[in-house]
Amino acid sequence: MTKHKKITIDDLLDKLSYMNEEELKLINKSYDFASKVYFGSKRLTGDNYIDHPLNVAYILTDIKADADTISAALLHDVYEFDQNIDLSSFNKNICNLVNGVEKLKKLNFDISTESSIAMQRKILVGLTDDVRVIIIRLAEQLHDMRTLWVVSEEEQKRMANETTSVLTPIAHRLGMNKIKGELEDLSLRYSKPDVYFSIVDKLNQTKQERDKDVQEMIDAVSKILNDNGIKHQIKGRSKSIYSIYKKLDKGKKYSEIYDLLALRVFVEKETECYQALGLIHSAFKPMPKRFKDYIANPKTNMYQSLHTTVFGIYDNLYEIQIRTYEMDEVAERGIAAHFSYKEQGSNKLASKNEMESKLQFFRSIMELNSEETSDEEFVASVKEEFNSTIYVFTPRGDVIELPSGATPIDFAYKVHSGVGDKMVGAIVNNVMVPLDYELKNEDVVKINTNNNSKGPSLEWINMAKTAQAKGKIKSFFNKIDKEEYLKKGEDLLNKELHRKKIAYNEFFKDTNVEKLNKSLKMDLNEIYIAIGSSKLTPIAVINTIYNDGESKEDILLKKVSATNKNQNIKRDIVVDGIDEVKLKLASCCKPIPGDNIVGYITKGYGISVHRMSCPNLSDLNERLISVKWGDVENKKYSATLLIKTEKKDNILLEIISKASNNNINVESINTYNNDDDILFELTILVENTEVLDKYMSAVKSIPSCLSVERSMS
Repeated sequence: MTKHKKITIDDLLDKLSYMNEEELKLINKSYDFASKVYFGSKRLTGDNYIDHPLNVAYILTDIKADADTISAALLHDVYEFDQNIDLSSFNKNICNLVNGVEKLKKLNFDISTESSIAMQRKILVGLTDDVRVIIIRLAEQLHDMRTLWVVSEEEQKRMANETTSVLTPIAHRLGMNKIKGELEDLSLRYSKPDVYFSIVDKLNQTKQERDKDVQEMIDAVSKILNDNGIKHQIKGRSKSIYSIYKKLDKGKKYSEIYDLLALRVFVEKETECYQALGLIHSAFKPMPKRFKDYIANPKTNMYQSLHTTVFGIYDNLYEIQIRTYEMDEVAERGIAAHFSYKEQGSNKLASKNEMESKLQFFRSIMELNSEETSDEEFVASVKEEFNSTIYVFTPRGDVIELPSGATPIDFAYKVHSGVGDKMVGAIVNNVMVPLDYELKNEDVVKINTNNNSKGPSLEWINMAKTAQAKGKIKSFFNKIDKEEYLKKGEDLLNKELHRKKIAYNEFFKDTNVEKLNKSLKMDLNEIYIAIGSSKLTPIAVINTIYNDGESKEDILLKKVSATNKNQNIKRDIVVDGIDEVKLKLASCCKPIPGDNIVGYITKGYGISVHRMSCPNLSDLNERLISVKWGDVENKKYSATLLIKTEKKDNILLEIISKASNNNINVESINTYNNDDDILFELTILVENTEVLDKYMSAVKSIPSCLSVERSMS
């Protein structure tokens, strides 16, 4: 257990030397108010309860939090003692911050269950427009982790896992590296104590030798910089225990971790960073592929520094970070560094606006929460979007933040869901581009819309990068499809009941409905939707109640599902459990590799393979069988597109040219002239859906193209 100094109000006030007299009066007022509320209460540690908010406020002084934030930190637990507490004597900012922290504290994390995944969503959605709520919450978690020794081992592991799964990624995103590092080390200490203390022992065994080597390297680098007139400061930097653990967990040996010996060099000007780098490299050989320039290319959390690894004294490897003092402030304090007491007037407003722009990511996550997407899919999408970020511009000069690899589809839905739903094309830097075009930093993007558009295409889901855009597109189709699926499913089930001569009232009596709900874990409407969307067959629903005798086809289906899964990858289509069987691709929907497919057991002609979305499946649902694509290479499949265009000269030439550019063979063309437009029925040969989607996007980018759809007869 690490002992921390007992914090008093005088200690806190000493650390607030950056505040003026009025601000210090506010802090004293907040402390006096909190002391009365918490009076007589103790924490599990045996300390007076006031010690907790005092410690939270003290932690926040390291990032030079403003007076409202420190006051809110002192008051953040008052509602736990009295829900009717009156904070009207404090300003609106403080009240909002306390309310915001209270809302987040009500979230009960438990990442070992399914509810934990939903909790990840709630903590992100809980981010309000004022980032200081999260900053207080992080400081509170840090103090709780420092006193975690007082609770049971089970509770220690739960809180440790909660911290690394939910809170430290947010601290990283906000650039609060000091708090993040301590949270990670403490989490490892309680979640994997054996691993933690093993690393601590290894570090202690080599500490004296490391300290000696680092000091010699500091002296050598300092002499070089002094000789060249560069004012500087150098510190030895210890690598966090958690970061060592992560490298060991990836299979590295302790001896292979190069940056255990590390220096951090501080200079006054940005130009001096590069000068210092050159001087160090001239004296010590740099290790190849270990140099990173985060000054010219800052991280999305505003972190800036030069990183290099060199062969130093005694041929030890040293990781050296070079930055200005100002860069170090941001590196340690992150976004909070831009919300300090130093910012005044317009500078303060500009700084706040910059900070808010960095929170666009979180706001898109908030929007995503309202879409119909599974918790697992949501979390996977969030993790993906935590990667690198680009910044693009609207024609008016507004900045839009997107993940690397984003497309115009992501841009359109980031602007507004209405823009995305009505999008018909995109122009980037004054050039028409396909919708799967990968946007780059500083691109200027204009979205062409049409009020008569019927909405997005399902293929856009595969082209979009952001979870927000994917969710909006799926939501659009879910709203349309649900009613249709419900009606279709109800009709199919009623037809099957009629065919089997089962009375409607008999089948839907209360005991049967209850059995269906319990067995299928769906209510009646959900069952209809599942049938209508081909996720469930009417016969399966009926058999849930009656367990009817099985047909030959039913027996084959059961045999296939029960057989060991031996795959014959030489075939285009793999049928689990069956080595030799007749197979054919259905001509009605023409499936190609990449499509979601299902097999239909025909009578006497083997298995016919359909796309999952094939409308003909609604009449074939009794004898469906699971199939999938094998390892298909260098083979092309037939697909038919319906392309509607304006009546323009040479339009067909453009369509065929796009096919040629994408290495696609055109098998046949049928042309249908209408009064206002032309419809081309184009049959082409493609390797897979990825090639097909790319070609469809290329055709859609033709200015006179009105629509492109994949045919399904």
